[in-house]
Amino acid sequence: MVGQLASRRAAGVILEMIKDGHIAGRAVLIAGQPGTGKTAIAMGIAQSLGPDTPFTALAGSEIFSLEMSKTEALSQAFRKAIGVRIKDFDSVCAPDGDDDGALTLTALKKYEVGELQKRKEVVHTVSLHEIDVINSRTQGFLALFSGDTGEIKSEVREQINAKVCEWREEGKAEIIPGVLFIDEVHMLDMECFSFLNRALESDLSPVLIMATNRGITRIRGTNYQSPHGIPIDLLDRLLIIATSPYTEKETKQILKIRCEEEDVELSEEAHTVLTRIGMETSLRYAIQLISTAGLVCRKRKGTEVQVEDIKRVYSLFLDEARSSQYMKEYQDSFLFNETQTAAMDTS
Repeated sequence: MVGQLASRRAAGVILEMIKDGHIAGRAVLIAGQPGTGKTAIAMGIAQSLGPDTPFTALAGSEIFSLEMSKTEALSQAFRKAIGVRIKDFDSVCAPDGDDDGALTLTALKKYEVGELQKRKEVVHTVSLHEIDVINSRTQGFLALFSGDTGEIKSEVREQINAKVCEWREEGKAEIIPGVLFIDEVHMLDMECFSFLNRALESDLSPVLIMATNRGITRIRGTNYQSPHGIPIDLLDRLLIIATSPYTEKETKQILKIRCEEEDVELSEEAHTVLTRIGMETSLRYAIQLISTAGLVCRKRKGTEVQVEDIKRVYSLFLDEARSSQYMKEYQDSFLFNETQTAAMDTS
């Protein structure tokens, strides 16, 4: 990653606490302007945790579905982010086989001290959601592959929680608190935030990481405004990591890395112009111009993107500010604009 040193240090502290298991049931909020690397920080945490730690990512808009309730969708996401490492021992006798060419006869070779046996430790790592699905119906194992899990009764989850806690006390299982990442958390409504408040108090709760790019805005489902569109009582539980805008040097370095990823050669002058565009408009807009400028360069049989290629695609594709200015100038020519609506209301 490039830049965001303070945010990355804070994420590093969170990462170490997750590895040590000292932050289970906690919540972290990554807040900042669009295009400042909030999702990248969360994905970096996921990559650093490795494959053994469960990591579940979803957007706030994915919670709303006609197939299941909002709380059920959040419950399944929470259960997916909690792993259970189950240990089992298989006693395998060492065989002594005689091969006659067509059939292998296997017999136990006995010694004076008794039969030679081996104990093999088998470790299975599954999520609580997978256990829920398997035990929720007669053919629940097939539902894991089809994805048609449906709503799971709370009684089934309570029985599974009790059994997992029993295994943990007996040393047969180990609970692995994972990470649940909710992007665009401001899209959740008041009922979802109330559920998160209660779920974080549970004994079996993962680390909750949320990201938002909103300032003081209305909480969805209410008429009240709050920082980041999150209720104050939930904000009080969060560790908030703030991301800052990139500097010109960092923007130039990010664009250089992106050019290498997309296999586009830029001249030094074109790189400087593209960096200035990224500072004046947005980093995402400048990144999108790389591939289009490379296509224009190949169209003219060139091998290196020049300033003229950047200027051409800049004139063809509008950024957010120029698009807004265009709408203000020609809003009367568009259908259902606010000016026409206001005129109809006054008449």
